[in-house]
Amino acid sequence: MTQLPRTPSFSLSGKTALVTGASSGIGQGCAVALAEAGAHVICAARGMEKLEVTVAALTAAGFSAEAVSLDQSDLSSLETLCHERSFDVVVNSAGLARHTAAIDTTPQDFDAVMGLNLRSAYFLSAYAAKAMMAAGKSGSIIHISSQMGHVGGIDRAVYCASKHGLEGMVKAMAIEWGPAQIRINTICPTFIKTPLTAQTFERPDRKAWVEEKIKLGRIGEVEDIMGATLYLASQASSLVTGTSLLIDGGWTAD
Repeated sequence: MTQLPRTPSFSLSGKTALVTGASSGIGQGCAVALAEAGAHVICAARGMEKLEVTVAALTAAGFSAEAVSLDQSDLSSLETLCHERSFDVVVNSAGLARHTAAIDTTPQDFDAVMGLNLRSAYFLSAYAAKAMMAAGKSGSIIHISSQMGHVGGIDRAVYCASKHGLEGMVKAMAIEWGPAQIRINTICPTFIKTPLTAQTFERPDRKAWVEEKIKLGRIGEVEDIMGATLYLASQASSLVTGTSLLIDGGWTAD
């Protein structure tokens, strides 16, 4: 009798996951996806009020979750959290955008975007991987990057720089941590309806630009990111590392 292959498990039962930027938008969606798959999800963000609303909704739905106040740019707090807790999955969804023409970018805006999007992402990855190694466990680190890590965009020189840097960082870390069975990847969405993108959609010219570039003809929803997050977090992607999963509606197909 033929022995058929079996689909790898998407279950995260018994796993502990950290999701940063979990109070709303994509981060909240990622937290829900991991919790639905059975993980205990530690939801982290700076503002506790919105974060606790998210966690209350998760627990009311029967999922396992807790809220942790975290300023991700505070590397000392970041290191302490990774050292004190043992994570199997880390999803970094914290991000910042300050869109201006390149010639109008201020050093303050440059430092703020790079500080959160790249500097904190770098050290979150390093601290989490170090803790996984110390615990002798494999793990999955997932960064919410952007299609702008692969192309350029109007008034997005700083944002693109931070995301292109993130993509290169992930490739190098994947090479370094592969022998320890620690995987690291990015998810690269197109424009998703979240508070972060609201300012773009308020401008008719920018909204038209976005809609024209997305070949599938619609702006993304948070739900479009959730399946990809579960895939990269689970054993279904056990041979996937150092790459990006583009969820861009065909934007980068040009």
